[in-house]
Amino acid sequence: MNSIQPQPTLCLTTDPDFLGLALAELRAAAPRAVIQAELEAGVLLVTGADFFELAEAWRRRPPIFVRHICPVMAVYELPGSADDLERLQDQIVTDFGPLLDPEFSFSIQTRVQPGLLYKPFDVNKPVSAAVTRAVGAPLDVRNPTQILSILIARLSNSQFSALVGLSLTAHNLSDWAGGKRRFAREKGQVSRAEFKLLEALETFRIDLPPRGVALDLGASPGGWTRVLRQREQYVTAVDPGELDPRVTADSRVRHLRMLAETYLADEPDQFDVIVNDMRMDARDSARLMSAYADQLYPGGVVIMTLKLPEYNREPILHNAFEILRERYEIAGARHLFHNRSEITVYLKK
Repeated sequence: MNSIQPQPTLCLTTDPDFLGLALAELRAAAPRAVIQAELEAGVLLVTGADFFELAEAWRRRPPIFVRHICPVMAVYELPGSADDLERLQDQIVTDFGPLLDPEFSFSIQTRVQPGLLYKPFDVNKPVSAAVTRAVGAPLDVRNPTQILSILIARLSNSQFSALVGLSLTAHNLSDWAGGKRRFAREKGQVSRAEFKLLEALETFRIDLPPRGVALDLGASPGGWTRVLRQREQYVTAVDPGELDPRVTADSRVRHLRMLAETYLADEPDQFDVIVNDMRMDARDSARLMSAYADQLYPGGVVIMTLKLPEYNREPILHNAFEILRERYEIAGARHLFHNRSEITVYLKK
């Protein structure tokens, strides 16, 4: 099995709908970067950028629209024979075993280009076992410190290749392969919008205060309120629409059937946490959130989404940020896996 050492290369993943904005972030951080290939929609092979320099810069100040990156340190040809995966496993152990730190946990994250013969599990299981035997590093797929990334793709019309790299989890922008953070659907779940708040809490590493008081603006049908209640928050849910009966049955949920603007004008309470997933123009949502800044306790946090139109997104987003910065520190902003035409913003007072 031949190993081809390319020039410094990485794989970058973004939502295809935000590709232009993600490429602008790449060009700003690595002006010499070149898109070598688009392996599938939103999955790009990049040359001319040093992964570790870029990753460290983005670790300190994460991009909004680039969802995941991983290094490509070696490319192995897969001729299509029955022993391809066994030979790949042996080659990875030989080349990357000495680079893995046996004191820290690791995980294998495999992605396979659609339509190809292999499945991620077919690669993950034998490679993980071989690395554990050879190196002794503990396998931890949920909270690894170091990640061996494997991308199996067709780089020519007839040739499969495995693109492999090793990095710290903190340098990949996401703990999950391709940034695809999936949650299991729970019994009692009100809406899929719950995944957005769960992902935001995890991505921004937000710990809500024990038995805190929270305000959910535009709460209907109650998915975000349910997530807040799971984290022991006493919730005021503001929305003229109905909430799911399973949410209103909770005695620690107060539902005020009114507009957020009406509640603000009625001498509202103060809160540890304010969340807002309302469907409105990003600039209007930012103005509303700024008006609510006085209702946030010192040390309180805001999690909100900013809905973006199909066109002219960048200036609208910048305008919304300018409005928010008048009252808040923008502690984080990302287009998360469970976002659609929106980004999630984490604010501190």
